[in-house]
Amino acid sequence: MSKQFTVEEVAAHNKQGDLWIVVDSKVYDLSKFAAMHPGGLAVLLDEEVAGKDATEAFFSLHRQEVLQKPQYKRLVIGTLAGAKQTIFAREPGALSNVPYAEPTWLSAGYHNPYYKDHHRKFQAAFRKFVEEVIVPDAQAREEDGKKPSQYVFDEMAKLNIIAMRMGPGPHLKGLELMGGIVKPEEFDYFHELIMGQETVRVLARGYIDGLGGGTYIGLPPIMNFGQPALRQKIAKEVFAGKKFCSLAITEAFAGSDVAGLRCIAKRVENGSQNGWILTGTKKWITNATFADYFTVGARTEQGGLVVLLVERQEGIDTKPIKTSYSPAAGTGYITFDNVFVPYENTLGKENKGLQVILSNFNHERWGMVTASVGSQRLIVEECLKWVNQRKVFGKPLHNQAVIRAKLAAMISRVESAQAWLENLTYQMNNMNYAEQAEYLAGSIALLKQYATSTAQLTAADAVQIFGGRGITKSGMGRFIEHYHRTVPFDAVLGGAEDVLGDLGVRQAIRKMPKNVRL
Repeated sequence: MSKQFTVEEVAAHNKQGDLWIVVDSKVYDLSKFAAMHPGGLAVLLDEEVAGKDATEAFFSLHRQEVLQKPQYKRLVIGTLAGAKQTIFAREPGALSNVPYAEPTWLSAGYHNPYYKDHHRKFQAAFRKFVEEVIVPDAQAREEDGKKPSQYVFDEMAKLNIIAMRMGPGPHLKGLELMGGIVKPEEFDYFHELIMGQETVRVLARGYIDGLGGGTYIGLPPIMNFGQPALRQKIAKEVFAGKKFCSLAITEAFAGSDVAGLRCIAKRVENGSQNGWILTGTKKWITNATFADYFTVGARTEQGGLVVLLVERQEGIDTKPIKTSYSPAAGTGYITFDNVFVPYENTLGKENKGLQVILSNFNHERWGMVTASVGSQRLIVEECLKWVNQRKVFGKPLHNQAVIRAKLAAMISRVESAQAWLENLTYQMNNMNYAEQAEYLAGSIALLKQYATSTAQLTAADAVQIFGGRGITKSGMGRFIEHYHRTVPFDAVLGGAEDVLGDLGVRQAIRKMPKNVRL
């Protein structure tokens, strides 16, 4: 039982060298710490803080997580008599009770036609894993720029999370998924949607891409177009968390214009050498700096495209590229200098590489949307918490009509994107690959354009709501600053917004019936 102190006892300790405060019923002895306080001594000696209940003042300046740090926990000497703790940190894996912080299918009182009981169990277990295993490493690596720690990949492999990130399919057969919570035959695109939206809770954009972002887009072409022995070998290594893939399509010369690739693959057939000689460069490649395998798009001497699986070897050089998010993503520039690639490493057919490349886009873009919408929701939650605790002109920030208007726009964006996303996910669950390519390519492109463009509007609104804190890398608004700085990645990767919008409209125009008139 901790010691209790009266209001009068606390009030007696209100000067330098003898300083106590109360935060949410707990009494803190700051006598020695005060001189080391990052915000200066004067803040703690304020007459509304020293020897007083400083709960409101504390939460106007600090995030709740500060109180959970060991160096501050040890400053607690007891509790205030007659007071009870009213502010509690959310337990790992638990749902938030902040309005709109969760999609409606996870919100009390709402109904949803898409999710079953095994989806709910999967979500709870996966969020707990993210918050207990991934988040601590994510925050550390986002800051120091190092590759995600191997033990995180090892823990993911134990639960077959890496395999599940590839979506539903025969590759899951015989695997125990998430400790047996979901059966391989039950696993569908809604489970994958859950994974995408829960993973972003690490709030470390570069780290997220470092955590197998290259594999997410680089392994599917191998699994779908590679020789059986090849895909089995590589999938086994990758699913075990021991090897990493990278999709190497983009060049300095060709981004959304895939047909403009200049990397050259020359066919060789002389004795023991039957394959390709690969020469050229690739730029802005996720996970390039630490990938073991590269799925490379190249031009053939006939002018067509070919996709090759290239194992890291002599003649391949990777250099990091500095971008606005963390080097933990392993973003790099790749040089292929006369690299020999065995013919059996050809993915798909010669000069038919465009089909292999394009086949990957729908799933890649849909996956990016799951993360984009999930991230927007986290920012909405941050803003709702802030306007409720921040005081301006003596009143909560939400008393300002302009702030409520911004929140209304932010909530509307994320809820509309989530609804559209769930509708398309349902279609994916009920369509084969050919039907998805026929009916969903345009819709997914338009959804990605919508989600990432509205995300940037939400990022701008969030900065205005947080003010100076929203452009500061530490403190109350650090996640807002991070989001605002890194949100353009979603708008560029997988196809620029204007390109995707145009694709969606062209798909619609192509299907316009000839017999309609106003």
